[in-house]
Amino acid sequence: MNYFEFSFKIDPFYPWSEILTVYLLELDFEGFYEDNGQLKACIQENSFNPDSFKELMTLLDSKGVNISYEKLKIPHQNWNESWESNFKPVEIDEDMIIVAPFHDISRDYPIRLVIQPKMSFGTGHHQTTHLMCKSILKLNLTGKKVLDMGSGTGVLAILSEKMGSKDITAVDIEEWSAENCIENASENKCIHINSICGDVDVIIGRKFDYIFANINKNILMQQMTQYFKSLSENGFLYLSGFFDSDREELISRAEKCGMRFISSELMEGWALLILKK
Repeated sequence: MNYFEFSFKIDPFYPWSEILTVYLLELDFEGFYEDNGQLKACIQENSFNPDSFKELMTLLDSKGVNISYEKLKIPHQNWNESWESNFKPVEIDEDMIIVAPFHDISRDYPIRLVIQPKMSFGTGHHQTTHLMCKSILKLNLTGKKVLDMGSGTGVLAILSEKMGSKDITAVDIEEWSAENCIENASENKCIHINSICGDVDVIIGRKFDYIFANINKNILMQQMTQYFKSLSENGFLYLSGFFDSDREELISRAEKCGMRFISSELMEGWALLILKK
């Protein structure tokens, strides 16, 4: 069976790459990954419906997102090899590496995470995940309660356990992401992560010392009040998933909720904020 491999250029890439992925899943696409700022996805040739695909592109165009694509036909025996060859390990400041199960890396790293992304996001390839991981590596989370909100693959939850936490909640609105988090936690021998499929309402009444939320700006704005309520006194909120141009709006929203701005980090136009209750 032959496959089609699509390469999508998306502007803005985030959060529309995630939205596009959800739509493509409904059309039987598979094998998603990010490469050089593009979203790649494959579909079996006999499963591809040109009319349904055209309808999807028209729908997304009406929503104001700019998407262009290239389509490549590849033989069955090569499509998975193509996916694996383009899914590169991610090194973070030589202190940590994120690999997939099929990677063979001989060099030793202080922290090595094995992440099988499946349909979820959070491999370290995206700048926002990279910023989050880099920040968490500076923390001692021993004895701290952690929330990974919008957990995707669970990479931030897994890293939090590696950094000492034994009480971690990972929440994602998509069922496959919650399941992927469980699988990746097991792969990394993590036993202190509770992966939940749900929205922000599942954390009502709970308290956390650290909240890591790598989502898009609009969701962060909507959920800010609950983040404040769910932070312990003197707790920290780490936000990413947005552009540098959105920083001031998010800081203003957080301060109105009662939080104090600590610092920010930038990477290729993307930003991370650290706030304190």
